[in-house]
Amino acid sequence: MSLVELIGQADERGLAASGLACLDRCVPLLGGDDEILRPLWASLAENGAGDWGQGLAQARNKLGQSDGDGDDGGDEAARLARRMLDAAPEEPTPAEVRLWADACSVASLQIHRLLDPAEDAVGVDSRREGRTEGMSPLVAAELRRQIAVLELLAGHGAGGLRPALEVCTEGRRVLRAVVSRRARGRA
Repeated sequence: MSLVELIGQADERGLAASGLACLDRCVPLLGGDDEILRPLWASLAENGAGDWGQGLAQARNKLGQSDGDGDDGGDEAARLARRMLDAAPEEPTPAEVRLWADACSVASLQIHRLLDPAEDAVGVDSRREGRTEGMSPLVAAELRRQIAVLELLAGHGAGGLRPALEVCTEGRRVLRAVVSRRARGRA
């Protein structure tokens, strides 16, 4: 099943986790640490161990605010990550979280495409629809992670949150390494 189809079939928790996972993997671009979005993950648990709105406000406060036009130091990847954070719904209603999850999916794939030194001439929309031939390694890995998160939540409900977070943590480490290599290359 393609990523677009998985997003189309996901329930509210799956969509929120999908969008959150995309944002979480891209947090290194915003200078965030591994724990910054944990309250949001906790709010998705069966017992609602946290408040989404409060967790979101804390994350935005810790990561700083954009200057209103989405500028993050002239870096397109960081701008896309900032937009994911800025667009997160205050209350994860079904309609809002569906739009956010879809936008985060596109933005995260685009971020990985921008950061991958290998060329990927095909647009991210085609990748999300299942056309994977000739895909660059970083984009391919991100696509697999997005699919894995949605499948884990679809198959296990709230029980899929922990393994989804593990998938996310792995992706964040990879992106952090890419960002670090990129910064060393500019120095």
